[in-house]
Amino acid sequence: MFNIVLFNPQIPHNTGAIGRLCVNSNAKLHLIKPLGFDISEKAVKRAGLDYWEKLNPTIWESYEDFFENVDINRCYFATTKSKKPYFKAEFKKGDYIIFGSETAGMPMEIMQKNEKNMITIPMGENGRSLNLAISVGIILYDAIRQNFDEFDCVNCE
Repeated sequence: MFNIVLFNPQIPHNTGAIGRLCVNSNAKLHLIKPLGFDISEKAVKRAGLDYWEKLNPTIWESYEDFFENVDINRCYFATTKSKKPYFKAEFKKGDYIIFGSETAGMPMEIMQKNEKNMITIPMGENGRSLNLAISVGIILYDAIRQNFDEFDCVNCE
């Protein structure tokens, strides 16, 4: 339904948890190198539990490779550098929701190519950022809420 893209992820536990979110939400996970860990590392699989085999992530060699193969107009860039709340975005099935690395985020020169699709999670005055896996969950499930009629849910009425 949706594509979750992690640009240069650094923490294997976050990627594992996001992989689990993707399997449970019918989302496709994309990882853009360089990765801050070995994809076969135990921590990734442990955090994703038994879901990792069902995930089948797409691994991109570089962000250039990724953007040459997707429609940038279908990309949303989650960042603390935007004033547009994620819930004002109009997500459509097949969109790409892109998250930067835990340590550095996403380079501004990439996001500025489609500045209108930069989105953020509102935070209080003491907030700086949220955990990556939590951020993915918040935005992904709002995108699903917006498109719920098209979501294949096994435990919903």
